[in-house]
Amino acid sequence: MSRATKHLLIGGLIFMTMGVPTATTANENDLKLTIVNPKNLYDPSPNGYSTAVIVPSGGQVAYISGQGGQDSTGALSPDFAAQVKQAYANLRTALEGLGAKPDQVAKLTVFVVNHDMSKLEILTRNVKEMFGEALPAQTLIPVPKLAVDPMLFEVEAVVLLD
Repeated sequence: MSRATKHLLIGGLIFMTMGVPTATTANENDLKLTIVNPKNLYDPSPNGYSTAVIVPSGGQVAYISGQGGQDSTGALSPDFAAQVKQAYANLRTALEGLGAKPDQVAKLTVFVVNHDMSKLEILTRNVKEMFGEALPAQTLIPVPKLAVDPMLFEVEAVVLLD
């Protein structure tokens, strides 16, 4: 890499960090997630997510497969809100199985069948109930269908383990 390129990269990194506000941490342990919501970007927290989350060096990361709205018998309610609530309960159970808590979740990806704005309030309410102020980074992906036809919602997570 040329000297000029190195200077451009270093200068770009310095410039990129200038707009970052004081970061907050998501848990009280030695390994902490750092939540970053740059002041010069739209504040996503009212919508239930953060712009970025930094996983510390040396942190062990776990990936939780998509959790749908099935209850313990495998039954799915036909109601979107009921499925979302159950899916987050299932995510909490998966976290507990790892010995983790919601404030250790760095990233969520949610899949919504036939997404429209009427579903956003349900999604936001459920994520805020589970995560409080420690909102993970999150991506919502509208999809035409999921693994089984009655499934309307699915959430997967990336988790920092202690």
